[in-house]
Amino acid sequence: MDAHVQTIDLNAYYGAIPALKNVNLEIPKNQITVIMGPSGCGKTTLLKTINRFLELTDGTRISGKVLIDGEDIYGQGVDVTEIRKKAGLLAQRPYPLPMSIYENVAYGLRIHNMKHGRELDQAVEHHLREAGLWEEVKDRLRSPATGLSIGQQQRLCLARGLAVEPELLLGDEPTSALDPISAQHIEQRLLDLKNEYTIVLVTHILRQAKRLADYVVFMYLGEVVESGPARQVFESPQQERTRAYLEGQF
Repeated sequence: MDAHVQTIDLNAYYGAIPALKNVNLEIPKNQITVIMGPSGCGKTTLLKTINRFLELTDGTRISGKVLIDGEDIYGQGVDVTEIRKKAGLLAQRPYPLPMSIYENVAYGLRIHNMKHGRELDQAVEHHLREAGLWEEVKDRLRSPATGLSIGQQQRLCLARGLAVEPELLLGDEPTSALDPISAQHIEQRLLDLKNEYTIVLVTHILRQAKRLADYVVFMYLGEVVESGPARQVFESPQQERTRAYLEGQF
């Protein structure tokens, strides 16, 4: 397997409470990896260690290694801004910036000094198309982003994340606040995008995991119980706890 992300003896704590316990994982490149498990098992914590968002929460502590392209992102001298640019996060609820649709997508490009003038216009259009939103908003790019429906806002946040050219897309239950049609839009976008990006999704919806996953990580109480290709885990799980979860026992 061509691993894009690797964790080695990864532990995370909220104060004295362990949230991740000796997590050793390889996440394959250009596939959709789904992290599943019951609430409170460490899924979101694991996701946020991959782009160093976890340390934004007071009282957290991390030990072990997280490698992206072989580089330890917690190593000395690492540029945290660059790591967060490399691994974009799509949250449960969309948080459009209080500005126009256009400026939401252009924001990261301006901050990182990546595009100007006509190039900026082209980039905004390109990423809105990637997110499946261009046709719906092309005539009102200067309108406030907050005027969009919640499903459109989530696709706008996806476009904003894609604009800074990440390698990884991290999704923390990105469809949980959406109606079924909007959720389907996001799922389809993710399936389309996996050829260009490595995608890691947290979900507690088993049906969604089965629809999207190429690779599966099952977590319970801060530990990785089982991981492997989706078909293998869903059809012939190796661990009793995985089998029990898939059968809806907890």
